[in-house]
Amino acid sequence: MPESATGPSEAHTFPALCAHTHLFPGARCRLQGLPDPHAFTARPWSIGVDLRFADDAVAEAELRTDGPRGPVLVVPPYTTGAGTRIGERAWLIREFTRVGREVEVRLGGHA
Repeated sequence: MPESATGPSEAHTFPALCAHTHLFPGARCRLQGLPDPHAFTARPWSIGVDLRFADDAVAEAELRTDGPRGPVLVVPPYTTGAGTRIGERAWLIREFTRVGREVEVRLGGHA
């Protein structure tokens, strides 16, 4: 699947650290290990994302960039470190910001 001119030509999965135990509008996560954070911030491409929350819970998500509403983070159901079950959600991405070698993703509302 072709992506941006500077992005990878195949799907990749990257870790993302989230400062909270769950996602909400305005929440921020930092994508790590992208080959070109500057290019990704300017023109994001679809990737797999391993979300790691503040309580060490993990969710395998997808950042999709080909939808009509813009970039969306799709998160399957997961369980927090305290045992709370969080259902599947899709989040609009409000913005991408490069912070050194990482890209901060700020969530908007539900997609």
